[in-house]
Amino acid sequence: MTENKSKIYLDYAATTPLDQEVFEAMKPYFGEDFGNASSAHQFGQKARQALDKARAQVADFLGCRNEEVIFNSGATESNNLAIKGLVYKTKIQKSNVKGQNLPHIITSQIEHHCVLDTCKSLQESGLAEVTFLSVNKEGLVEVSSLEKVIKENTVLVSIMYANNEIGTVQPIEEIGKLIKKLNQSREQKIYFHTDAVQAINYLNCKVDDLGIDLLSMSAHKFYGPKGVGALYIKKGTPVKKIQDGGAHEYDLRAGTYNIAGIVGLGKAISMVNKETADRVKKLRDKLISGVLENVPNSKLNGSPEKRLQNNCNFSFPGAEGESIMMALDMEGIAVSTGSACASENLQPSHVLMALDLKLEESHTSIRVTLGKYTSDEEIDRFLEVLPKVVEKLRKISGSGQEAKKKLPDDFGC
Repeated sequence: MTENKSKIYLDYAATTPLDQEVFEAMKPYFGEDFGNASSAHQFGQKARQALDKARAQVADFLGCRNEEVIFNSGATESNNLAIKGLVYKTKIQKSNVKGQNLPHIITSQIEHHCVLDTCKSLQESGLAEVTFLSVNKEGLVEVSSLEKVIKENTVLVSIMYANNEIGTVQPIEEIGKLIKKLNQSREQKIYFHTDAVQAINYLNCKVDDLGIDLLSMSAHKFYGPKGVGALYIKKGTPVKKIQDGGAHEYDLRAGTYNIAGIVGLGKAISMVNKETADRVKKLRDKLISGVLENVPNSKLNGSPEKRLQNNCNFSFPGAEGESIMMALDMEGIAVSTGSACASENLQPSHVLMALDLKLEESHTSIRVTLGKYTSDEEIDRFLEVLPKVVEKLRKISGSGQEAKKKLPDDFGC
């Protein structure tokens, strides 16, 4: 790698850099405004005012009531609370069908691990029945397929708004309309949850438009701080807290408030704007067309049209994805091979396998995700380097079997 090359970050789906304005808004709560928002004195009440302001900012973004916003540590906790909390609280009406007396959850095979593992945990503990819905080759949940697996005891549908690996945007509004229609004639109500972590920056998240009851978010995905998130819970949705302690967050999430983090989340979500999303989409389209035109035998994974404005996921048969990522990193360009939460796991991506990719093809994939600080020059540089990297790795690998070996120290383009 040439030392004077500036570093290029193209892994915004993993995390986004903290916006400077967000950092400035957070600063006072690390110092002079250090009060505990649960305290009744002036120090505490100043922190409480900041908490209330942030809650209002999130509620305004979602188009919901302030008291329907529950702050927590991030999307993993949000998804656990939404799914486990609803199952723990919901009592199943006696089913007429044998074996359908447990709460039934429907989710997709391409959800984030914190949704999949939560559902599996409930299933393995004998607390719920779970259907893991397949997707089509573009990674889309088909609403007709979802409708077919709904049962008398179905209590929850949990479908992510946009996939973190391939960027596919699911038909959330259509699913919401289906559930609303079905609930008009059902004794057992179905609730609808969406993991909207990747969607906040780019898609309409007004909860009434989507027809959802629960929505999860994480601040570090939209230029806020790490370690803080929020869960929208529509008024009247049955959710039981999953940790014991104080009565914080309407008695749904115990623990001292992370005021600095919450302030950062509120400020960050108030800065989300359509203009940024439109600019990023133009760069994404330039990147996709450039890769497909300049790298022979390359393939875009996911839906060409129904995808996030910032997401690109490619397969390059004959060049192992991990090696491509390492080679690009040596050139100062950061991308990933999939979800950051699974980066230490050498198993094939469950998302790509659900798209019916062959095992060897899934191992040749990389994810490139853009953000508001991405420039035209950075895309040009990426498009200059990537074809050389892939060509060289394909020559090294021959049949592709040797590409998993450590790159030589002098590997460069």
